[in-house]
Amino acid sequence: MTVEVTETTTAVPPELACPIAPVVDIVFSRWTTPILWALNEYGRHRFVELERRITTITPKVLTQRLRQLERDGLVVRTYHPEVPPRVEYEITDLGRSLGPLFATLAEWSGNLDKVEQARVDYDAKSRPRSRRP
Repeated sequence: MTVEVTETTTAVPPELACPIAPVVDIVFSRWTTPILWALNEYGRHRFVELERRITTITPKVLTQRLRQLERDGLVVRTYHPEVPPRVEYEITDLGRSLGPLFATLAEWSGNLDKVEQARVDYDAKSRPRSRRP
């Protein structure tokens, strides 16, 4: 008696293949991390204060990221109806719960010199060597 084994391939959603993928998408987009870091470390900020703290971000991108963070529940926007109007952004408790993750990543950043050395070593091995006649 022979048994035939067939292999079936089914598409696995990314969140099942890697359960942290949705978290990475939310927290580690290009500008989200610096915004959350600033609000977690330095507290409530007005838009221009965030813009000054994260000097390489454009106002358009900062606006987009703050709206997304507000939508995700990581940042709260408070509008103060005064003259001139004042808007402040603050990290929420949900956003603050990322603090230990940021602390761990900050600690791991001590390994960046090892990463850089690994890159140098890799690049040195990967370069085509010139042929000598």
